[in-house]
Amino acid sequence: MRIAIATENRAVCQHFGHCPEYTIYTIEDKEIQKTEVIPNPGHRPNFLPGYLHQLGVDVVIAGGMGPAAQKLFEEAGIQAIVGVAGSTELVAEQYLEGALHAGASTCEHGNFLHEFYTDD
Repeated sequence: MRIAIATENRAVCQHFGHCPEYTIYTIEDKEIQKTEVIPNPGHRPNFLPGYLHQLGVDVVIAGGMGPAAQKLFEEAGIQAIVGVAGSTELVAEQYLEGALHAGASTCEHGNFLHEFYTDD
């Protein structure tokens, strides 16, 4: 299993598509086996779900993500968890323990132009 966490300064970024990087945890037997940090390849419509799917990601975690992006991740077979805050390492551990507290997306999507940018 692979978990990708939208990351900014070693913490969960509050806007999935605009984070500076992703921390990817490779999990085996419910333990973190490998941690890698990759730069965000850029915010382009409909790109990130396919990109992370190609990297073998099963779960994405962020503070906020638009509903269209959440749907694209679902269609790609990737679980999207939003409304999360804290250090990436702690969040990954909480996820593995079944103790991760998710909530409402922290990303606001009230403007017309935002609908054209669905990967956030």
